[in-house]
Amino acid sequence: MLDKTVSTLEEAVAGVPDGAIVLVGGFGVSGVPTALLCALLDQGARELTIVNNNAGNGKLGLSQLIEAGRVRKMICSFGRSTDRVNPNAAAFAEAYRSGKLELELVPQGTMAERMRAAGAGMGPFYTRTSYGTPLAKGKETRMIDGVGYVLEQPLRGDFAFVRAQTADRWGNLMYRYAARNFSPVMCMAAKTTVVQADQIVPLGNLAPEHVMTPGIFVQRVIEVKPQ
Repeated sequence: MLDKTVSTLEEAVAGVPDGAIVLVGGFGVSGVPTALLCALLDQGARELTIVNNNAGNGKLGLSQLIEAGRVRKMICSFGRSTDRVNPNAAAFAEAYRSGKLELELVPQGTMAERMRAAGAGMGPFYTRTSYGTPLAKGKETRMIDGVGYVLEQPLRGDFAFVRAQTADRWGNLMYRYAARNFSPVMCMAAKTTVVQADQIVPLGNLAPEHVMTPGIFVQRVIEVKPQ
């Protein structure tokens, strides 16, 4: 019987090695798999590369990993340069200013497309976004029909941590509104996808046309009731 559910957070994050690339869902505070990130802190993996829209949104989760010195590099669209926006997410700014953390800024659409390309088995692609800006430094550029383009590479992950509203034991997922964000492409782009689900329902309870991520892209599911 195919069953991808696990019973403990320790089991959910088991096997994440030092140096892993971890794709983390979430847009602002929406759809962040905080319980999985806290479990990863307890698990002990170090020298991590984290891919996330933000670089922490509060005291728990990603901010804790950064504060503990467990993140070597952040790949994100919005790295906080000041803690005045959210004083509870100051860990990234402090680590970056002190040179303890490497940062790669990627426009949101480009980041999503890089992960989609990885999940679809595609190679590099050209985009107009960031042409002529510091974000294009060190990347191949070219003119096509008089328009400047930047060559971007697929972005793959060793693990993806995402949060779903509803899942079944096969790993089929539904998200709630904006909590969907980057999660579908992250599931596609990772070797191992771990899902924090608000609710796990019996097979057949999810209408096929409502499934937003098919279970083929998911390896582990754990139910974590919302607080």
